[in-house]
Amino acid sequence: QVQLVESGGGLVQAGGSLRLSCTASGSWFSMNGMGWYRQAPGNQRELVARITSGGITTYTDSVKGRFTISRDNAKNTVYLQMNSLKPEDTAVYYCNAEKVKLSYRAFDVDYWGRGTQVTVSS
Repeated sequence: QVQLVESGGGLVQAGGSLRLSCTASGSWFSMNGMGWYRQAPGNQRELVARITSGGITTYTDSVKGRFTISRDNAKNTVYLQMNSLKPEDTAVYYCNAEKVKLSYRAFDVDYWGRGTQVTVSS
């Protein structure tokens, strides 16, 4: 099993910054990558950013140039630095561990954190 614990959400004014952290614990054989998704009320969950085990990053267009994803493999932690926040960034942000194999022969499974609320006031 893999547990993901997020932290760093909160309330911030437009133009401000927040840094989200997600630490993975447990035991696994391999993990393809980690990422951040968000879900606003009435909307579907959407990918915000992801980073592979090799450090390749992907961002949704609306956050390019404002958000930066990074990871510390030694700490099994992924970060999301969010700058120039906008009210439309308001959502619950979920950490995702992608294509995790608990053992060599196991199927890939995705794991999710419980989410952290980010609220950006105008």
